[in-house]
Amino acid sequence: MDLHVRLDGRSDLSGQLYRQVRAAILAGRLPAGQPLPPSRELAGDLGIARNTVSMAYDRLAAEGFLTARPGVGTFVADGLAGDGRADDDGDQVALAPRAVWAGLSEATDLAAASAEFDFRPGVPDAALFPYAAWRRVTARQLRATAVGSGAHIAAAGHPPLRAAVARHVAVARGVPAAADDIIVTSGSQQAVDLIARVLLAPGDVVAVEDPGYPLPRKLLASSGFDVVPVPVDGEGLVVGALPEAARLVYVTPSHQFPLGTPMSLGRRLALLEWARRTGALIVEDDYDSEFRFAGRPFEPLAGLGAAGHVAYVGSFSKTLLPTLRLGFVVAPRSLRDAMHKAKQLLDWHTAVPTQAALAELIDEGLFARHLKAMRRVYARRHHLVTSLLRRDFAGVLEPVPSLVGLHVTALLADPSADDVEVADHARAAGVETLPLSPLALAHPVRGLALGYGAITEERIPTGLARLRTALRS
Repeated sequence: MDLHVRLDGRSDLSGQLYRQVRAAILAGRLPAGQPLPPSRELAGDLGIARNTVSMAYDRLAAEGFLTARPGVGTFVADGLAGDGRADDDGDQVALAPRAVWAGLSEATDLAAASAEFDFRPGVPDAALFPYAAWRRVTARQLRATAVGSGAHIAAAGHPPLRAAVARHVAVARGVPAAADDIIVTSGSQQAVDLIARVLLAPGDVVAVEDPGYPLPRKLLASSGFDVVPVPVDGEGLVVGALPEAARLVYVTPSHQFPLGTPMSLGRRLALLEWARRTGALIVEDDYDSEFRFAGRPFEPLAGLGAAGHVAYVGSFSKTLLPTLRLGFVVAPRSLRDAMHKAKQLLDWHTAVPTQAALAELIDEGLFARHLKAMRRVYARRHHLVTSLLRRDFAGVLEPVPSLVGLHVTALLADPSADDVEVADHARAAGVETLPLSPLALAHPVRGLALGYGAITEERIPTGLARLRTALRS
C-alpha cells in the first residue's frame, strides 16, 4: 500500500493524518477498495495514540473517502476522482488569471506599516477614534429589538444612514442631495466600481489624473476599460488634455491626490462644461476635504451644477477608520436604479449594524464633534510638518502649498534624484513615506507624500530628522 505518513509533532496529529490520507486517495496512490491498516496497527507504527488514528478515519469516512466493513476492515471508497497523476504537492496545471492582473501591483503603500515613524498619507489617528461612543451606538444596534428579523435590507443602504449622509454633505460640503440619492458602499473603491459597472462597456475610454490615486485607476484597468492618464498642474486636472472619447473622468478636485493642490474654479467650470458637451460622467472623490485648516472650503463640483454629470463619492475612512469600510456615493438619478441593482449583485448591501451605528453617531452630533476635535489635532500636525519642511529641507524638498487633508507633498529639488530610492533609505531608517513617481503613468513627478494622521505631534520632529538624514545619504 502506497501510504507514507509523516507527522511533524504538532498538536493536531489527527488533522495531519487526515490530510495526508485524503491527499493519497485523491492522487490515486490509494485506489478504490484498498484496505487501510487497522487503527491499532497504524497507531503503533506512527507512535501515536490509537484514538488519534480513529478520529482521522472517522472524519474520512464521514466525508465519503473511506468505508468501514464491520469485522472486515476500513477501505478506500469507490467512485473517487483520483487518477494518480497529481496530488496536493504534485505538478498540476495551474489556472491562469487574465493577463491584466499580471501588470497590476498590490497596493502595499496603503497596507499596515510597522515603521517607527509612520508618515503614510491618508491614514487617520486610530488612537483618537471615539471608541466609547462607537461601542455604545453599536451595542444598541446589536440588540434583538434593533436587529428584528435579521432580513436583508435594500441594496442602497440603511434609510436613516442615507438620510444622515444627505444632511451631512449638504451642510458640510454644499452638495445638494436627498436620502434617495445616497447609496451606501463598502468604501469609496466600491462606489467607483458600481459607477463603472452600470455606465461603461469593455474598451470604453476613462480618464484619470496623472499622477493620481492608483487604486481607482487599477480598478478601472482591471475591468477592461482604456485608462488614459491626464496631466495635473498647479490648477488641477488639465481639462484641455482630456480625450474627447472619454466617457468617465475620475478626479480629486478639492485636494488632488497626491500633489495636494485644489482645482481652480476656472478649471472646475471648464470640466463641468466638458462633461455637458461630451455627455461624460465626472467621478468626484472628495476623500479628505473635511479637514480644512484655513480659508473657505472649496466648492465641490457636485455643488456647482450639472448634477446629472457628477457622481460625488465620499468615505468615512479618513474621518473615522479605514477598517469600518463605509463609504457612499451621491448617484446621478439617471444611474441610480441600475446602481442599486449592481450593488445588490455585488454584496447585497453593506453591513446593517455598522450603518445603523454610524447613523446614530451622525444624528446625535457625535460625528460632527469628532470632526471638530480632529481638525484641531491635524491642523497642529500640518503646521508642524510644513514649517519643518520649509526650515530643515530647503534646497532638498519643496513643499506643495496645501491647507486641506491628511498629507503634505514635497517635490525633490534635484530632478535626477530617485524618490523610490529615497523612500527605501527612509524606510531602512524607520521612516515610512510614499514616493510619488510610482503614482504617475505618463507625466513623471518625483517627491514624497508625507502624512501626519498616523504619527503624533511629539514624534514628528524626530521622524523628519531621520528623513533628512536619509535624504543626505
